[in-house]
Order: sequence, then C-alpha cells, then structure tokens
Amino acid sequence: MEFHSFLIKYGEIGIKGKNRYLFEDALMRQIKFALKEVDGKFFVHKCHGRVYVDCEGRYDYEETVERLKSVFGIVGICPVVRIEDKGFEELQKDVIHFIEEMYPDKKKTFKVEARRAKKQYPMNSMEINCELGGAILDAFPEMKVDVHHPDIRLNVEIREEIYLYSEIIPGPGGMPVGTNGSAMLLLSGGIDSPVAGYMVAKRGVELEAVYFHAPPYTSERAKEKVVDLAGIVSKYAGPIKLHVVNFTDIQLYIYEQCPHEELTIIMRRYMMKIAEYFAKKDGCLGLVTGESIGQVASQTMQSLAVTNAVCTMPVYRPLIGFDKKEIVEISEKIDTYETSIQPYEDCCTIFVAKHPVTKPNLERIEKSEENLNEKMASLFREAVETAEIILVK
Repeated sequence: MEFHSFLIKYGEIGIKGKNRYLFEDALMRQIKFALKEVDGKFFVHKCHGRVYVDCEGRYDYEETVERLKSVFGIVGICPVVRIEDKGFEELQKDVIHFIEEMYPDKKKTFKVEARRAKKQYPMNSMEINCELGGAILDAFPEMKVDVHHPDIRLNVEIREEIYLYSEIIPGPGGMPVGTNGSAMLLLSGGIDSPVAGYMVAKRGVELEAVYFHAPPYTSERAKEKVVDLAGIVSKYAGPIKLHVVNFTDIQLYIYEQCPHEELTIIMRRYMMKIAEYFAKKDGCLGLVTGESIGQVASQTMQSLAVTNAVCTMPVYRPLIGFDKKEIVEISEKIDTYETSIQPYEDCCTIFVAKHPVTKPNLERIEKSEENLNEKMASLFREAVETAEIILVK
C-alpha cells in the first residue's frame, strides 16, 4: 500500500485554548526538523485543526515513520491514502481496494467513521458510514460490523481529496521541544542521566548538557561515550549543546584538602556550581539530574538537600521516585542502555570514597569546603574557561 500523507494526532496540545496555535506551530517545526535528513519531499501543514505531513513523490516510509515516532507532542501517526473525488461509486471501489491491500486476513470486525469537511458533498457522514459499511460487507462476507470495539476503524475524510486511513502508530506523546524553556542536564556516562534528559525534553524543555571529564583518570573513549549518549537523546530533544569540562584539577584538590568520606558530596556540589554557571550564561531555567532517592550515597534525602543548598536555580529530578528497573526499561526503550553500560569509567566512579557519608550535615560540609579557599576560585575559573563546546545532533 502506498501512503501519500500522514495525519499527526496530538494530545495535550488540543486543550491549550487560545494558545493552541503556538503549540501546533512548534510541533510542525519539530516535524520538519525530524524529517530533514529523510530522503523525499515533505509538506507539513495544518488544515481544519489537524496537522498533516504530505509526501511528494518517492520517500522512505520506514525511516519517515521512525523519525515521526521520535517527535514529542505526537501521540499517533496515521498513514493516509489520498484519492481523487470521482463520485461515491469510485469511493466504494477505493475503500474495498484499501481493505483488500491492508488486511489479508478478513476475519475481522470493522467500523466506518466518515468525517465530511467538504460540506457540499452530496451525502452526510451517517449516510457515508452506512453505504461504505454495506459495500465492505458485500465484498468481504467474513467481516462483521462492531461499532464499539472494532478490529479495524476505517476513517474516511471527505475534503477536496478523500483521505483513507485505519492504522494509528503510537507516538511518544508529551509536548513539542522548546515550548517550555530550556534546562542544563548534568550528563554522565551512566544509565540515569540520559533518561532524565529524555523525560524532561518530553515535557517540551530544550536541553543543553554538561559533562565532567577527568583525564588521565578517564579515557577519551569515556568522553566519546557521553557524546554518543547525547546524540541518542538529541534524536528526541533536538540539537544539544554539550559543555565538556576538565574536572581533574578540582577533583584532586578536593581529594587532597577534604575528608574522604565527604569527597562525593563536595565534588557533586562543585559540579552543580559549574553546571549552574553555564545554565545562567545561556539563559536556562534550571538544572536536570538523573538522581533517584536512595540509589547511592550521594542520593539520600540528606545528601540531596546538601547538594541543593549550593544552587540558586531550580534542580529538576524526573527520576526521583523511580527504581533502577524502571529506569533501565526506559533506557532500553530509547536505545541509550547499550551505550550506557559500555565499560568506560566516568569521573564520579574514579574518585569515590570507600565509606562515603550518607547523612551529610550542611554546616560541616561548608566547613570542610573552607579548606579549598586558597585555590578553588582559580581552578573553577580555569575549568569553565577551558570547557570544550560540542554541538551534538
């Protein structure tokens, strides 16, 4: 079956009232961007409160569907056959041909749902439903009508052309990226942070990211792994500006000057400070991390409170109530899992204490950080000024 268009179904956008057009326009921009690399010509447009992708000439159907399935805001993708209006008798023939091609197994129930956007059409929607349903039953006696729970829901839209479709391919849902501001993701090479980025992007948030590199303790391949993860997330979130920060000197200084059981918390606080520096510089509205309560020592309620205390921006933790199994399932769904489990250490796992504090006290942590006053300002400045910027697509 050759499909000439895709009807794009959206969810929450439909309840946005007077601002609905802004979200529709953002969705159309994201669709155009997603299809930019696909072979073929596409015309993305709105018509009667619906979004369509018209395909001109030959195109790669499978790749087109895969790209559309990565666009946040889409809840359903309906492959459409467009036919010329040559009268109702020809329409009946076209519908029978559509069923013949789409469903080799005819032992199914069906329902016809007509929508008459062209009001001068000589039959109303109910008449179209009845007549087409009768034609299908005559052509395929083994099929049966079920108006409540049909196997096949045949949609017939009467426009200047006639649109036929019956399949709804699930989309990712959510909101179009860019409709809810931007945020800075602390991206490591692990399983959690790419999933956190995906989930925030799904709510319409544009992403930037910061990665803390610790050469020679972490390899160049560890950095490439994070770039690869950012690339996978960008399939859904759009281009990601990745800040690669050389964190080695700061980590060694903390290691030399602070109690080792506090190393992870203090290191984490300086990561948040650096991430916030870039976030403010680029106009982001918050930070995003992949933390989940109690998963490791730095993610207890007490540890998270001490980490938060160093930030002036909101910190969003979309995985806060998830267990590891749930996070892994999402990472597998979005194809980050296999990359995340590659055995390349990140800076967090290299500089970890044998017995990290799990219930840190903020006053004590701040007291320990006073040991860093001599050199930390210059180390911080060097880290942010020498950060490498990579635009990941």
